[in-house]
Order: sequence, then structure tokens, then C-alpha cells
Amino acid sequence: MTTELTYESTSRELATDQGLLRYHEAGDGPPLLLLHGSGPGVTGWRNFRGNLPALAEHFRCLVLEFPGFGVSDPTDQHPMVAAGGAVTRFLDGLGLHQVDVIGNSMGGIIGTQWAMAHPDRVRRLVTIGGIGQSIFGPSPGEGIKLLMEFTEDPTRERLVQWLHSMVYDPALVTEEMIAERWAQATDPDTLASARRMYGKAAMEARTKMSAASDAPPYWAMLHRLRAKTLITWGRDDRVSPVDMVLVPMRTIPDVQVHIFPNCGHWVMIEQKQAWENAVLAFLTRKDSA
Repeated sequence: MTTELTYESTSRELATDQGLLRYHEAGDGPPLLLLHGSGPGVTGWRNFRGNLPALAEHFRCLVLEFPGFGVSDPTDQHPMVAAGGAVTRFLDGLGLHQVDVIGNSMGGIIGTQWAMAHPDRVRRLVTIGGIGQSIFGPSPGEGIKLLMEFTEDPTRERLVQWLHSMVYDPALVTEEMIAERWAQATDPDTLASARRMYGKAAMEARTKMSAASDAPPYWAMLHRLRAKTLITWGRDDRVSPVDMVLVPMRTIPDVQVHIFPNCGHWVMIEQKQAWENAVLAFLTRKDSA
């Protein structure tokens, strides 16, 4: 298999009753669903394009673009509300009953919630930061606050500040990254969707709704997760502080945790080879009899 996987050669579309879902496909083998995070200018391709060559040697990789981020057809729903239904429509549309899942940040939360709701459909789950609840640090974290500030007042300077909060090594934030993120993040539909998620009014409304609700938060229900789980995290994450791992580490029944040093929120980018090695070892390990 060639390792030359371009945007165009991997790009696919799936028509559903709620609009087009766009995705990227690479490799052969058992299906592996990759779910991206949130933030200005994010896409599944940008999250995972660097990891596809290694993962596609073992799996049929399916990188889903969530509605509300400017690639798949837009949604009027809150993007996190729309995401779970998009996963179901996507896998059903492709005729896939069971998959492995990798989720980055928001994608990790969506993958975890979907795995709890569909316990027979997720074999193994890998999360990258994001899941759980902050125990010792302030919430929201620094990166989320910068994300809220950009959403309220989208300037190039605020975008750069947010991007720097995502990484340990500032050299990763290149002019090319800034330019491609800026173009997508300032698209009117994408910005409107971001404000439903990270605008100050939306965040305040979510806090009030949570306080008034009797329903437990998803992180309090992680003992119901049946998929074998690998949690990966950057030790120096300023978006989702690493102490968030304590609740899922204790409560998920079958869980491993791998924390990477000198690494921010984008573990799959900043510690690419080490992360790929750990994830492939976990996903390809034979189950004991």
C-alpha cells in the first residue's frame, strides 16, 4: 500500500436523510472510526492526516467529518448533540455493525458516549485527552477560555493564542496552520455553529441547564463503558488538564492510560510516532482466551 494519502484520494461522501456526511477513507482491514475534536478551523483530516499512513497499514480508516464544522452539511443542532446521531447514520449507511474508535478531545467524548449507548458496536476505544472531569485544576481550562474568546471576537491574534495553547512546542504552530485554520474558522456557517458551542451565552446556558438537571453527567456513568479502552493524554495539556484522567482511570472497567511527556492537547500530532506505537499495540493485541 502506498503511504501517499492525499486529501483528494481519500475523500468520500455519504448521503443520509439529514444531509451529506463527508469523510476520508484509507487502508484495508477491520474498520477504525476516527472522530475529530472541536475548535476554530478543525476538521477530521487536519486532526488525523499525519497518522493515516501508519494506521491504514492495519485498518480500514474512516475519518468522519462532524456536521457543524464546515465540511459535512451543516446542522441547526448544537454540534455535540448532532455528533452522536451522525456517527449512527454514518456507520449504518456503510453497513458497519462493530468498529474500533479513536476520538480526539470532543471526538473522545462522543466516542465514549456512543460506546456506552451501543455497547455491542464498539470493540476498542482510544481517547486523546478531553474525557473526564477536572479534579484539581480550574474548569474550563486555559485553552477553552481562549477558544471562547476567539468565538466571541474572531481575530487572527486570538486564533494564534488559542493554537499556542494546544501544543507544548510552539514551533508546531506554523504560518500554514494559521492560514488554513483561519480560512475555515471564519466561514460564516462554521462560526455560527462554533458560537452555539463555545459562545459565552451558550456556555452560560449549558452551565445553568446542568445545574437544573437531575441527569448525571456522562463522566459519572463511565462504569457502564464495556469497550476495552486506552486513554492517551499529553502531560502538558492546557486545554484538558491531565488530572481529568483520574475519574475515567478509576471507573472505566477495562482501561489503560498512557501519558506522554512534553506534549500538549494534540498527542497524535505532537508525539506522533510514540502515540501511533501505543495505539497500534493496543488495537492489534490479541484478546486472551
